Amino acid sequence: MPSRWFLYHTVEDPFAYPVGPGTLKLRLFVQNGQQLSCTVIHSDRYDSPGSEIPLPMERIGSAGGYEIHEAVLQTATGKCRYLFHAENPAGEYLWYGERGLSEIREHAGSFQYAYLHRSEAVKLPKWTSDTVVYQIYPSSFNGGTLKGVADKIPYLQQLGITAIYMTPVFESPSEHKYNTSDYYKIDPGFGSTADLKALVDLAHSHGIKVLLDAVFNHAGDAFFAFKDVLEHGENSRYKDWFVIRSFPLVQSPSPNYETFGKAEAHMPKLNMENPEVADYMLEVSRHWVREAGIDGWRLDVANEVTPRFWTRFRRELKEEFPELLLIGEVMHASGPWLRGDQFDGGMNYVLRDAVLEFFAEQSAGPVRFLEQVLHQEAFCNDQANAAMFQLLGSHDTLRFLTACREGGRGWNHENTAIQRMRLAVFFQMTYIGLPMIYYGDEVGMEGATDPHCRKPMVWQEQHQNMELHAWYTLLISLRRQYEVLRTGAFRLWFTDEARNVLGYIRRSGQDSMGLVINNSPNSYQLEPDSFRPDLHELTDLLTGATVRSAERLFVDVEPFGCLMLH
Repeated sequence: MPSRWFLYHTVEDPFAYPVGPGTLKLRLFVQNGQQLSCTVIHSDRYDSPGSEIPLPMERIGSAGGYEIHEAVLQTATGKCRYLFHAENPAGEYLWYGERGLSEIREHAGSFQYAYLHRSEAVKLPKWTSDTVVYQIYPSSFNGGTLKGVADKIPYLQQLGITAIYMTPVFESPSEHKYNTSDYYKIDPGFGSTADLKALVDLAHSHGIKVLLDAVFNHAGDAFFAFKDVLEHGENSRYKDWFVIRSFPLVQSPSPNYETFGKAEAHMPKLNMENPEVADYMLEVSRHWVREAGIDGWRLDVANEVTPRFWTRFRRELKEEFPELLLIGEVMHASGPWLRGDQFDGGMNYVLRDAVLEFFAEQSAGPVRFLEQVLHQEAFCNDQANAAMFQLLGSHDTLRFLTACREGGRGWNHENTAIQRMRLAVFFQMTYIGLPMIYYGDEVGMEGATDPHCRKPMVWQEQHQNMELHAWYTLLISLRRQYEVLRTGAFRLWFTDEARNVLGYIRRSGQDSMGLVINNSPNSYQLEPDSFRPDLHELTDLLTGATVRSAERLFVDVEPFGCLMLH
């Protein structure tokens, strides 16, 4: 028996999950460096052994210590039995089933996907695949009002935006509005319910969806229920709406109740295990979809709210509003919340960290970057990956251009900051999921972390980086023009670690597109024949230049340049 082979699979999402009627996707982790070719054999669970159909698995790529292999199999009955066969170049092989690894097939056993229920295949809102999201911090966007946001809808449409996400707009004494006083009232500084409805209607007329921010992990200390506890203590009927350690209630110098973050006395944590609180917040959620016609919710601090609430939240809202998009804020790996029973997608801060390392800080090379990309992708199912907000920054992070100015590998990073941001935007717009632009990034706004990343939007053109704005507009336009960029699978093409260059492919059926990023101050020669030798010519969609692969010409990729070959 071959020694030190490691394979891993379990009959759970994201290693086994439905991707459509009668269609099951399998994912197998294989120890890196073994050069194993893998096959899955499968049949109906009730068929006799020996009747299985072999299906070669595709090697997706390396995610560091392991390789990812995948296969999509058809099961007419939905009752599937399968096991894996792995073989190295020397001809040594092992079987892998639910009993482990063995040279003898029967000793490995078989994995059992008992029944593929139709409801298990997660259905995303139909509009999500075409979405480019723009995050707005209302206090700083345009006059600090909802009418001000509405006035800029034509600007967003011209940029190519198809959805806006606004941080909280409900009544709150703070500038950031994350300590809600009244969940049923628009903050008077922003406007009124009528203003929100007008904004949503105008956005819809321009083909733009609207998502609001919901804060259900905690409220503000001016929230009616918490005020009642402050006044009546243990006699308050709302005392169990919060997590209170002792009475009387104390706010300073240190609160004796749970809060958001560390001792944020003005943000008492809600007890979402309490059915009354859960009922209240569900009604809030339904109210604003019914009242204003919003298209989705972004859920704040979602990882600190009991999953039982989110399961109910999804079930009840999706029953009434099946086209509602639900995005959870989880600032670490969010796979456990994205199995189809809670959120459609998340805010992908894990991917942002990888993008920050490779493009802005220049502290990682292309191999590590792509390993991180595949690693975070491998722990989510396809539907969740397709609904992730792929962001370069947000109201909680430093601006990406600021990070680029602070990073660099010894060369004049001041002069290359914009170029490196352009490459990061290129990756963002040509990767899977939903690109999310933080307001002002498209015109070169800068700023360190909160509050500097929340400065007023720069509207004066003389202070905007119009070349960067044009770059965003072009890439968004190309993404919307080519379906393969919106719905195609992501596959590795090549990496050149020494020259800091990488290539990847977006593929959907017979259509494919090659993307090349040169993240260095030196030009790079690419042989187009290495991409699609079956084609006589390729076009770089960024420039319109034709590359004739039949003549085996080399293409120069400019320093900090990129190619989009189709």
